[in-house]
This record gives sequence, C-alpha cells and structure tokens, in this order.
Amino acid sequence: MQTTDTVLMIEPIAFGYNAETAENNYFQVEQTGADIQEKALREFNAFVDQLRSKGIDVIIIKDTLDPHTPDSIFPNNWVSFHQDGNVVLYPMFASNRRVERREDIIDTISEKGFVVKDIDDWSFSETQGKFLEGTGSMIFDHDCRLAYGSVSLRLDEQVFREFCSKYNYTPIVFHSYQTVGDERLPIYHTNVMMCVADRFVVICLDCIDKELERSKVIETIKNSGKEIIEITEEQMQQFAGNMLQVQNTEGTPYLVMSQSAYQSLNQEQIANIEKYNEIIYADLSTIETNGGGSARCMLAEIFLPKK
Repeated sequence: MQTTDTVLMIEPIAFGYNAETAENNYFQVEQTGADIQEKALREFNAFVDQLRSKGIDVIIIKDTLDPHTPDSIFPNNWVSFHQDGNVVLYPMFASNRRVERREDIIDTISEKGFVVKDIDDWSFSETQGKFLEGTGSMIFDHDCRLAYGSVSLRLDEQVFREFCSKYNYTPIVFHSYQTVGDERLPIYHTNVMMCVADRFVVICLDCIDKELERSKVIETIKNSGKEIIEITEEQMQQFAGNMLQVQNTEGTPYLVMSQSAYQSLNQEQIANIEKYNEIIYADLSTIETNGGGSARCMLAEIFLPKK
C-alpha cells in the first residue's frame, strides 16, 4: 500500500530557525521577529483544516516547551509507522533533534486504536556519527519494495543498506546536489528532490550530477511502471519535490504540497499530476523559510494496522 489515510502532525509551540540543522540544510533562511511561532502556528492550523476538509485523518500532538525542539514540526525524520506494526526510530544528525523522539507520542498513536507490535530503535548509530533521517532521507515505493536514498550527512549509505535489507526494500543509492552560490553541495534530504506516488514520481533529475546514477534512477522508475514528472532545480528550491500522496478515508488520492511548490509548477506539470489525483496546497512560507522543510516533512504517515 503506497498511500495512507492517516498522518501524524506535531503542533509547534516554540517553532524557529535551527542553527544546528542549517549547517547543511541550504533551504533555511533565518527570519527576525517575535511572531515566527505565531505565524507558523497559523500556517499549521490552516494546513490541518485543509487536510481534514478532504477526509484525511490527522492526529495532532502538541510539542513541548522543554526540551526546546525548534524542528519538531517535521516528525517524519525521527519516526515511521509500518504496516507490520513496527515503529522505527531513526538516528538524527542534529543533537537538538534527537530529543524529538518521544515515547508518549507512540503511546498516543496506540491509544487512538493502532497496533504497535514493536519499536525498532536505530538511534544507536548516532554514537558512530552515522545518520538515517527517516522518510526525509529515504523515499519508499512500498508497492515495488524500492527505497530511493540520496547520500548525504543525513543518509549514511551503510545504515541505509542495512535498513533496506532488514525491511525487504531494494536500495536505490545515488548522490544529488544543489547549487549554493557557485558550489554544488549535497542535498540534505532526498524528499526535497523527489516524491513517489502510486502511479507517478515527481523528481528533479538535474540534481543527480552523475550520468550513470541518473540513468539508473530513471530506469528503476520506468521499470516500476510509474510516470516520471520532471521538475527543475529552480522548482525544487521552491519545495516542488517535497510532496506526499495521501488518501482520504474513502480511498480518494490527493497530492499534498505547499503553495510555493504549487505556484512554481507550470500548467503541463499540474495537468500531469491532476491526471492521477487532486492537488492540496497550503501557504507554509514561514515554516519553509525558517525550517527548511515543507509539506511532506510535516506529515508522518501511519500505516499501522488498526486494532
């Protein structure tokens, strides 16, 4: 099953620019002003309302003031919830993101009627300086048992391959880059440059500089039977790769993205996407600018079986 009708979202309480993650997240820009949290909360609530209005089940859990976790609005990096009842905890690059892993969140999901059979904790890799930041760093094609991973400080190739081996995914390893000033630097998370849906893949192929790797990714997607909808690097900078396909409780699919991502797309790309599903988009500009993440990062999919 590629899509779920239930997502976890963390309501921000002290959202802001995280200098620790900005080391290698080149999408982040620090804004000044005392109302960043207020604006982020407004964007968050409007986004939730849009999802719920389409019949998508959103479980909201509030962040805590202590410990201070400025990036907690992006839960998909530290946890994933699987169809077999497994909950996976991931090793995080930034030390102030490691405290986002909260057992009470998993308890709440269980109390909402989901089966949690086992918690598989990979955070021990942090002690070795090796990281794998969940569905930020890995893009799953659940139906074809493929996992796409762009190597960066937040995706260690060895840990990625070990994860894929354990969970029966074929790893598709490549390197992707973005232009920062006059340099080509690694993209921090795979999910800002590609999105895998049930019948199509949105991807910035221009980011994969090595021709051999790019050809392998194209071939893999084509062999999976999915249409490639290509975006430019400029569109990727507007978070056009940071999308997630979800469905409502009746099984109707939607592609979720931010307003800036939607507005960067041309009419042909929009028409291509709308062949397969309706688009939901929301203004997330404060969250994107300060946090360096967008709509997909805010959604942790829940595939757990129901009690």
